[in-house]
Amino acid sequence: MEKTLVLLKPSALQRALVGEVIKRFEQKGLKLTGIKMMQLNDEILNEHYAHLSERPFFQRIKDAMMTTPIIATCWEGLDAVQVVRTMTGATNGRNATPGTIRGDFSVSVQENIVHTSDSIENAKEELKRFFKKEEIFNYNHLTLPFLYANDEI
Repeated sequence: MEKTLVLLKPSALQRALVGEVIKRFEQKGLKLTGIKMMQLNDEILNEHYAHLSERPFFQRIKDAMMTTPIIATCWEGLDAVQVVRTMTGATNGRNATPGTIRGDFSVSVQENIVHTSDSIENAKEELKRFFKKEEIFNYNHLTLPFLYANDEI
């Protein structure tokens, strides 16, 4: 099974959407294997957004991500990275399809409710950045036989 990172951004906390976002992933059938609230700082944001460091909006993104704590989550499932990306929709909420998390709750490219890993490789790196090994849990998901065909698991 694949694991992926979802960060519930300050916009999710301020707009009281945390439960709704988590509910959507749970209802889809993804397994929550890690969750914690944390206050981000320059150090972790410089690393996380290093690929944007030369962009004019880099500091604005960092400032926005530090306005409140965030909630870091780890989700597990078959093709979890792609499933989560499909569920969240386009980065710019104005372009996100209705029915997706951003399509339903965002009208911004920055205040877009969640950050999600965009590849299996990045998911592994991002999970290490936000979670210690002992903060990701492995447990039996009793509904597994009702989520996947027996040859999928």
